[in-house]
Amino acid sequence: MGTNSQSTTIMGTQDDVPAPAQLNEDTAVCIVSVKGLKENWQKWSDERQEYQKHNPFSHDTRPSAVVPLKEHDDYGRPLQGSMTEQRGKDAHTHISREVQELCEVIRNIGEPRDSDAGGSSSDGKVIAVEFGKLFEHYVTISNKLVGILLRARKQRLVNFEGEMLWQGKDDHVVITLLQ
Repeated sequence: MGTNSQSTTIMGTQDDVPAPAQLNEDTAVCIVSVKGLKENWQKWSDERQEYQKHNPFSHDTRPSAVVPLKEHDDYGRPLQGSMTEQRGKDAHTHISREVQELCEVIRNIGEPRDSDAGGSSSDGKVIAVEFGKLFEHYVTISNKLVGILLRARKQRLVNFEGEMLWQGKDDHVVITLLQ
């Protein structure tokens, strides 16, 4: 019964809380924790409600919700300094490293060939490798070769024929390193 009366006292009003001399160590920690939890929850709740007022996709249909305009530079971008923005920057850095690593692998296993009209080399030679050979070598490095190749082509670092490369079917497609 003694435990129940203490818990009733803790849940009561501030006036009902006994003096610190009457509390044991566990009870005092419990009061601070519950009060801290309540304050933290209220703070989070207030911040979330304020955020939802400005979120155009929430069900909160207050006229204060600002709808982003497509003409603005930040349209479709995460808020400056947000965790989402940081994750995007980290992902971009990671993918850029993988593209550079792919170019290095092509330099190492590729063969010099005469450049077609699109080559960037001044002596008319470019480094090229067949997709099948690159796939066999690169499979030990990463399982995302085709996606990285597409990204590298978008950045104009490599060139190859076709929209997509398929293992087996496109093994003889030549991939040319442009830079």
